[in-house]
Amino acid sequence: MMSLNSHKRTILKQVLYGREVRKFEALMSSNLKEMRNDSVSEDARKGLGGGVRDSYTEDSATDDQLITPSTYSVASGCTLLRDPRYNKGLAFAEKERDAHYLRGLLPPAVLSQELQEKRLMHNLRQYDVPLHRYMALMDLQERNERLFYKLLIDNVEELLPVVYTPTVGEACQKYGSIYRRPQGLYISLKEKGKILDVLKNWGEKSIQVIVVTDGERILGLGDLGCQGMGIPVGKLSLYTALGGVRPSACLPITIDVGTNNEKLLNDEFYIGLRQKRATGKEYEELLDEFMQAVKQNYGEKVLIQFEDFANHNAFDLLAKYNSSHLVFNDDIQGTASVVLAGLLASLKLVGGALADHTFLFLGAGEAGTGIAELIALEVSKQTKAPLEETRKKIWLVDSKGLIVRSRMESLQHFKKPWAHEHEPVKGLLDAVKAIKPTVLIGSSGVGKTFTKEVVEAMSSLNEKPLILALSNPTSQSECTAEEAYTWSKGRAIFASGSPFDPVEYEGKVFVPGQANNAYIFPGFGLGLIISGAIRVRHEMLLAASEALAAQVTQENYDKGLIYPPFTNIRKISAHIAANVAAKAYELGLASHLPRPKDLVKYAESCMYSPVYRSYL
Repeated sequence: MMSLNSHKRTILKQVLYGREVRKFEALMSSNLKEMRNDSVSEDARKGLGGGVRDSYTEDSATDDQLITPSTYSVASGCTLLRDPRYNKGLAFAEKERDAHYLRGLLPPAVLSQELQEKRLMHNLRQYDVPLHRYMALMDLQERNERLFYKLLIDNVEELLPVVYTPTVGEACQKYGSIYRRPQGLYISLKEKGKILDVLKNWGEKSIQVIVVTDGERILGLGDLGCQGMGIPVGKLSLYTALGGVRPSACLPITIDVGTNNEKLLNDEFYIGLRQKRATGKEYEELLDEFMQAVKQNYGEKVLIQFEDFANHNAFDLLAKYNSSHLVFNDDIQGTASVVLAGLLASLKLVGGALADHTFLFLGAGEAGTGIAELIALEVSKQTKAPLEETRKKIWLVDSKGLIVRSRMESLQHFKKPWAHEHEPVKGLLDAVKAIKPTVLIGSSGVGKTFTKEVVEAMSSLNEKPLILALSNPTSQSECTAEEAYTWSKGRAIFASGSPFDPVEYEGKVFVPGQANNAYIFPGFGLGLIISGAIRVRHEMLLAASEALAAQVTQENYDKGLIYPPFTNIRKISAHIAANVAAKAYELGLASHLPRPKDLVKYAESCMYSPVYRSYL
C-alpha cells in the first residue's frame, strides 16, 4: 500500500510493541499526504498560497486529521477511546467498532454527533452553578475534543460566558480545588536553565499559537499566581472554536514566579510555587530564556500572546520583544482593537467622524492606554494629522484624577503621552463636566464607578451618549446595562466587557453589546497564521477593527447594537483574518507566498472543523 524503507519499518515495529508512538504519527502523516494527493482539490494542488494550503488547510494539512485511529487501535481499542482527539464515544458506527477493536467496549446504541450534542446541552442546562458547567465542559474537552468544539461553535452565545469571562474568573480563583490534569505547560523558577527541555516535553511539535500568562493580573481579580492557567486554556479554546486554529497547534503556558496573594500562599490546595513573586533581574532572565526557547523550538512564526500580565511588565515585554518575535498582548492590543471596532460602528448611530468626538477614559492601565493609542492612530490615519495632535482629544482619569501635564514627573511612562494641558481635576464626575466628552470608556477594573450622576451628566451633554463599561468580570463592570439605559432615559449607546441581558425601558427593549476580545484575537491570530506573518504591527490591529465594524448590519443597529452577534463569529473571524493577512502582505511581513487571490475564502478553507471523521 505504501513503500517504507528499513528505518521506517523499524519504527513501525516499535509502535506495534507500544513504543515510539509520536514517530509513527509523523511517519503516517508524511505517507498519508503522499497517498491522498488525488483527494485534494485542484486548487490545493495548484497552490492557492504557494504551499500554505499544505500546511494549514482542513483536510489536506491539519496534521491531527491525517493520522488514522488505527495508529492507536492496533494494540487495543481502549487506547482509541481514551484519546480525546479521536474518540467519538457512541458515534462509532458498527463497522468502525469492528475495524478498531471497539466491539463490547461501548453500549450497543449508535448516536450521531448531533444527538450527542443535544444530550450534552440538555445536561449542561440542568446545572444552576456556572462553575459546574465550566467543569463539565472541561471534562468533555478531555475525553472528546471534537464534540467539545462542535458544542461550543453551535452554542457559542450560551457557552462563551462559561468557557470565558465571567465564569473563567471564578474557575481561576478555585483552580487548585478543581484541578484534574495538566491542560498546558507550567514553567516555574525551578525550570530556569531548562526551559527548552520543558517545551520539548509537550507532545505536539507543530505549535502555531501560544497563550502565556504569569497570573499577576487575572481579569479584575488580581494576582492568582499559577492558577491563572484557566485564562490561556480558555483563550485557546476560543482560538479553535471561533478562529479555526486546530487544537493541536495551540499551547497554553503559565509562567510561575510565585504570588503575592497571601490567601493562596496559605491555601493547602494551591498548585503553584509557595513564595513571593520574583521581580527584577530574576524575572527578566526567566522571561528572556522562555522567549528565546520558544523561538528556538517552534520557529519564527509562532504567535506568542501575552495574557493578564501586570502593567509594569506588560508594556515592557511587548516593547522588548515586538521587534524580534511575533508577539501580541490581548489586554493592550486586543481590547483596543475590539473597542475601536465598536466606536467605528457606533458612528452610524451617533453621527460624525471619529475625529469629531472627544473621549474620556476611567482607567489608565494596559486596556485604557492601549485603546487610547489605537483610537489616536486611526484618527491619524483618517485625517493625516500627526499622532501628537490626535491624542489631544483623548483624556484619561486614573486613581489620582485627570491626567494632566502638571503631573508629568510622577506619571508612569505609558501614561505620559496623555498628559495634556488642563487644570487638575480630581473625580470622574468633575472630569466629565470639564472635558465634555461624547464617549465615556471604563477600563478601571473597579465596579460601580459610572454612577447615576456621571451617566446623567453624559446624557445632558449628548443626545446619544456612548458609554462603554469594559471591566471584567461582571461584578467589576463600571455600571450595568440597566443602569446605563435607565439613567440616560433610554438614550445611551451601551456596550460592556461582560455580558448583560436585554433591558426593557418604557416599553422598548434594548440589547446591550459586548465589547468582547473574543471578536478579535481568534481571527487576528488566524490572519497571522495564514499569511505566515513574522511580526505584528499596529496597521494590522486597525485592519482587524475595520473588518469587525464592517460586519455590523442594519438589523443590529436597529437594536442599538454596535457589535454583530456571536452566532456569526466564524464568518466574522474569516473576514478579520483576511484583512489582517492582506495588511501583512502589504507591509511585506508575510512569508507565505504568493498571496492567495481570495483571502476570505482561503481563511475559511483553513479553519479546523470539529465534525466527526469516518475511520473506515
